[in-house]
Amino acid sequence: MDDVEPVGDAPAEGRITDAAVADAIAMIGMQLRPEGPYLQDATGDTIRNFCNGIGDLNPLYRDLEHGRLSRHGSQLAHPLFPMAYGWIGRTRWGLPGVHGFGAGNDWEMFRHVRPGDRITAIERVVGVEEKQSKFSGRLVMQYVEAVYANQRGEVVAKALGWCTRHERKAARDAGKYKDVKTHEYTADEYAAIDDAIAAEEERIRGPQMLYWEDVKEGDLLPPIVRGPLSLMDTMGFLVGCGRGHTHGIVHRAARKHPGHYFRNPEAGGGLEYTGIGHHRESVAKQVGVPGTYDYGPQRTAWMASLVTNWMGDAAFLKRVRTEYRRFNLMGDCTWCKGKISRKYVKDNHPLVDIEIWGENQRGEVTTPGVATVLLPARDVRFPVRFDAGGLDLDLPAVR
Repeated sequence: MDDVEPVGDAPAEGRITDAAVADAIAMIGMQLRPEGPYLQDATGDTIRNFCNGIGDLNPLYRDLEHGRLSRHGSQLAHPLFPMAYGWIGRTRWGLPGVHGFGAGNDWEMFRHVRPGDRITAIERVVGVEEKQSKFSGRLVMQYVEAVYANQRGEVVAKALGWCTRHERKAARDAGKYKDVKTHEYTADEYAAIDDAIAAEEERIRGPQMLYWEDVKEGDLLPPIVRGPLSLMDTMGFLVGCGRGHTHGIVHRAARKHPGHYFRNPEAGGGLEYTGIGHHRESVAKQVGVPGTYDYGPQRTAWMASLVTNWMGDAAFLKRVRTEYRRFNLMGDCTWCKGKISRKYVKDNHPLVDIEIWGENQRGEVTTPGVATVLLPARDVRFPVRFDAGGLDLDLPAVR
C-alpha cells in the first residue's frame, strides 16, 4: 500500500503563480468527479435530517402527515436538499496548496424533490479570474456550475458556485480581521435572540395561502435568526448533509490529494483536511481568519428558510442567490431579513423578487442576496402550478 509521506504537518503553503492560474484556466469546460456523492436518496429520514442540519422547522419538509394532507400529497424536501449531494464551488481543483473559501451560491429550482427520488449531478468548471483583495492581495475566483436531476432524468435544480483562493501566508500577513473579537452579548441581546427563535415556528405560513395579488413591493419578511454560531451548528450541518470521513477513507483521500491534508500535531499527527479551520481555531488563524467559522452553503440554506417560512406551502421557491461577504465566526449571529423588491409576470408565472440579506450582531451585512418566488394567484388567467416547470429565469452571470 502506498505511504502517506507527502502529507506535511501543517497546511501546505501554495503560491498563486502565473503557471498555476494558466493551468486552472485550462480546466474551463472540464466535468468534475462528484465530490461525494453524499446524500443521493431522498427519504423521510434524509429530508428531515437535512432540515435538522440547517435548523428548518417547516412541517412541509419534516412531517410525513403534514405533507400527505397538503396540496402536494406528500412530504417535500427542502428546496436546497440537492446541495447535500455535494457543495458546488468547492476548492478541490487547480492551484495546489492555495487555500479556498466559499464565496457564493446561485440556485435555480425547477421541480420538487420528494421521498423516493434519487439525485445525481453533473458539475463542470465554467470560469476563472484574477482579482485583488485586502484580505490576501492576489486572489483567484473559480466558478463551477452543477445541474441536478432525479432518477427520471428530470432537472430539479441548477446552481452556480464560486470560491476565492488565497495564499495562506499572504492572508496571515495582511491581518485584515486581526482586531475582530468574540462578541460579548448583553442580557437584552440574548433575550431578543431567544424571542426570535421562539417566534419562528409560529410564523411559518404553512397551508395558509399567500396570493400574488396581496403582496406589495416594499413589504418586509418576518426575520429569522441563526446563532450565536456554535460547534453544534457547524457539526450539525455536516451530519445533515451526510458528510464524514474517517480512518482508511481519509488515508485514501490523502494519498490521492496530499496537498489537501496534513498531519495535525494537535491530533497526535492524525490526518485532517485543510478545511478543518471550520472547527479548529489554530488552523483558522493559519489562513488569516481570527477564529472558527461557518460553512457558506449552510448560510445559503438559512436564507432560503427565511423565504420558505414566509411564502407558504402553495408557493414555489424559484431562485436563491447569496454572497458571503464577511466571515461568520463562532459566537456570531446571523439575522436573516428580506424585502419585496419587485412584483411581475414572466411567461404567465406570477413572480416576486425579494432582496435578502444576513446581518450580524454588529450590524454588518455578511450575506447579501436575492430570491424569486412563484406565488399562487386569484386571477384565473394564471394556471395552477405545483412547481416551476420549464420556467428559466435566464439568471445573470456573476462575473
